[in-house]
Amino acid sequence: MFQLREFLFFLKSYFHSRLLNFGKRFESLKNLLVAILVVKRGKYSSSFLNTSFLILILTAVVAGPIIAENNPFVGSLEQNQGNFQAAVVSYNPYESSLGTIISAKPRDKVVEYEVLGGDTLASIAKKFNVSVDSIKWASTLKSDTIKPKDILQIPPVDGIVYKVAAGDNVYTIAKKFSTDAQKIVNFPFNDFADLDNFTLTPGQTLIVPDGIPPQEKPRVAPQYAQVQVGVRGSSNFIWPTTGSISQYPIWYHMAVDIQNPGAPPIIASDTGTVVFAGCLSYGYGCHVIIDHANGYETLYGHMSQILVSPGQAVEQGQQIGVMGSSGRSTGTHLHFEVRAGGAQLNPLNFLK
Repeated sequence: MFQLREFLFFLKSYFHSRLLNFGKRFESLKNLLVAILVVKRGKYSSSFLNTSFLILILTAVVAGPIIAENNPFVGSLEQNQGNFQAAVVSYNPYESSLGTIISAKPRDKVVEYEVLGGDTLASIAKKFNVSVDSIKWASTLKSDTIKPKDILQIPPVDGIVYKVAAGDNVYTIAKKFSTDAQKIVNFPFNDFADLDNFTLTPGQTLIVPDGIPPQEKPRVAPQYAQVQVGVRGSSNFIWPTTGSISQYPIWYHMAVDIQNPGAPPIIASDTGTVVFAGCLSYGYGCHVIIDHANGYETLYGHMSQILVSPGQAVEQGQQIGVMGSSGRSTGTHLHFEVRAGGAQLNPLNFLK
């Protein structure tokens, strides 16, 4: 028993000594190899990489089939892939138990339709999926009355069919028909001479989606009147409306423009007699002139409504109309003038 214990102790010391000697020799060899690689600075790096890559390929070729045969996941993965492909092939989002859905080809232009017996504008509009008004506008109908064999123009979408005139662009057309220029550009069948700036060709037919015809502005025949006796202003003028000044008086525009998108009421700046009230398609548009019987007159231009008549006496602060954009105007505002002896004066010198 004692001899066995001595033998085991000797065997342990022997292997420990051999292991230490092997470690020391390995460290010496490793240090020598590192020193050589550092000195050669990559001379052997290419050979080392090539050799390593070759060993990797040989390992894959030899060991790959063995791993594949004994891998329990390969078969299930192939089976799952087959099931997934089958699912993809069998699935069709456009099919249902009721049948296959086939989308209709969108119409790219105006088509002609001959009215049949029993047709109404409403039934035709439903058939072509456009509004009754769009058909009336395209066909220049003044009423809903149609009869068999009438030829109607059916636009591809709700809106206006417009023939481009010289000087037109998508922005002026959009403004004219109260729609968005982007809708004109977005309609895929509208043609442009230059796609970079959406240049139009005079004479071409343009679809204006969601456009509506411009509303006729009110037209009142100009009427003039004499100043009423005893109706006299105070020469202290008040602001005729509310809003912000969009243009100050200048030598070529001796007036003050007051803008307000809310279209507020217009009031008489001072007491006097309405000597003119009417609408023109140019210039001041719908406007009123008040004579204050003290050498001054005031003018109120571009109104949307006139609430007084020529010859009527008005008090300071009394409503005479509503702000608008009639005549030569690009937006809702009031053009206000103060005159004396026919000459235009700076209104800001008089307004309180």
